[in-house]
Amino acid sequence: MRELGVPHPRLPLPSAGGEDDPAAFLAWLREAIPMAAHLGVEAMRRDGEALEWRLAIAPSLNDKGTGFGGALTAQATLLGWCWATLWLRRHGVERDVVVAEASQRFLAPVTGDYRLVCTPESEDGPGRLEERLAERGRGRIALVQRLYCGETLCLEARGDYAVRPAG
Repeated sequence: MRELGVPHPRLPLPSAGGEDDPAAFLAWLREAIPMAAHLGVEAMRRDGEALEWRLAIAPSLNDKGTGFGGALTAQATLLGWCWATLWLRRHGVERDVVVAEASQRFLAPVTGDYRLVCTPESEDGPGRLEERLAERGRGRIALVQRLYCGETLCLEARGDYAVRPAG
């Protein structure tokens, strides 16, 4: 068990312009954020600006036999954090990311294994983040996470993720 207040060692940055290996990143995530090991994340993939997790429902069941809202919210928030962290790493930037604001709407019960997809809220979000980082050394990006059980949209979440200044 890690000591309280002691940061977990960072992963080495991927080569310039390169991507993190999804399996290696998930293994690191499960060590760095112990709760992540219990969320049922089975796979991660990137498709353009979208980051997707495939999840098993079993670890997130509630008393009704459907997805527990608190677990689903934690997963959506963490997926957004991963999107921002992986985007920075792909751009050769090693910084801390924090969630500044988050909200969610529950639209339908989650009744089986599902997928969570995270994308920027606006198309120009990544470009604006890049500009702010260059100008101010810090920035924010709004991200949207959508949870699908089959083709049914069950949850839509939104979060503002802040990239902290270096140092």
